[in-house]
Amino acid sequence: MPAIRVLVVDDSALMRRHLVQLLQGQKDLEVQAARNGEEALALVDRFDPHVVTLDVNMPEMDGITCLARIMVGSPRPVIMVSSITEAGAEATLQALSLGALDYVQKPGGTISLSLDRVAEELITKVRMAAKAGRRGAKPGTVSPLPVAPSRFRAAAPVPVSVPSRPAGGRVATAAAGDPPGLVVIGVSTGGPHVLEQILPALPATLPWPVAIAQHMPRSFTGVFARRLDKLCALAVQEVTGQATLAPGNIYIARGDADMLVVRRGKALHLASVPASEAHAWHPSVTRLADSAGEHVPPARILCVQLTGMGDDGAEAMAQLKRQGARTIAQNEDSCAVFGMPNELIRRGGASVVLPTGAIAGQIAKWLNPASLARAS
Repeated sequence: MPAIRVLVVDDSALMRRHLVQLLQGQKDLEVQAARNGEEALALVDRFDPHVVTLDVNMPEMDGITCLARIMVGSPRPVIMVSSITEAGAEATLQALSLGALDYVQKPGGTISLSLDRVAEELITKVRMAAKAGRRGAKPGTVSPLPVAPSRFRAAAPVPVSVPSRPAGGRVATAAAGDPPGLVVIGVSTGGPHVLEQILPALPATLPWPVAIAQHMPRSFTGVFARRLDKLCALAVQEVTGQATLAPGNIYIARGDADMLVVRRGKALHLASVPASEAHAWHPSVTRLADSAGEHVPPARILCVQLTGMGDDGAEAMAQLKRQGARTIAQNEDSCAVFGMPNELIRRGGASVVLPTGAIAGQIAKWLNPASLARAS
């Protein structure tokens, strides 16, 4: 297979040199570098990179402006290289909403030592971005490379079969004062862009609360929750300790930790707990979905599996579907990375497979009073 062409854009000569050396050490990567946004745009035309890594803060032309120019003139996968400050998080989230595929936190302190800690992440994301680009144009991963046909196309929702008897496992029963149900959303790479389309489309009258595990570092989740809160009719908050589950709210798991549904007295809460070493991704979708199944009757759980690498949450959601939950998998054409939804589908765990633009409407349809009455 031809080498993956990578353009590194950073105004710091030291950072630029280290990133180039890191990527050039991989036999499947061909690398060039630019010092600023103007140079980057020229090299996008001449070098035609499959993937661009783009610094957020640069003189002459900052990363956000450069990204916007790339997406309009010659769209392709872009990975932002961001600082861990709140300002860096704000800028990175803006970049993701403009079409960047993903981000890597810029190392602090001694660059050579810090880069060792992000090397594997950066290389993995560059390869993933190149693969996404070859698959075809996606929101956040638009590419001039040929588009392969999708195995899953947008279709009308299929009927949901709710078994009269759950298939194995302990099934929770509702307690007085519990919320009427719970929407559980799992998402990773490409998630901020997709969530900013889905969550603002949910009505303020949605009768069930929404709990989200988005793979994201701690420095980003609070900023992301505040950003979503300005966009949504429902109130959005980051869960840093405990929060009582209540309708009218969207709860974002704190980054670098896990979020669980727990019972405290007569009420259900969400609790932020230390990340489990037994789980590869955090916040863990698997732990969130499993804990929901322990405390909420499956027929009152609606799971949504969105874009992301890996299989986090797939088996847990498939098990909930077998016990009576309803599930949505995002379709391939609208995913930045089809890994997590595909794993749910492969396990027979998707009630419906839908594009991004149809997901909020399906949630609202399933949770309207008439539909809930028929399902009960």
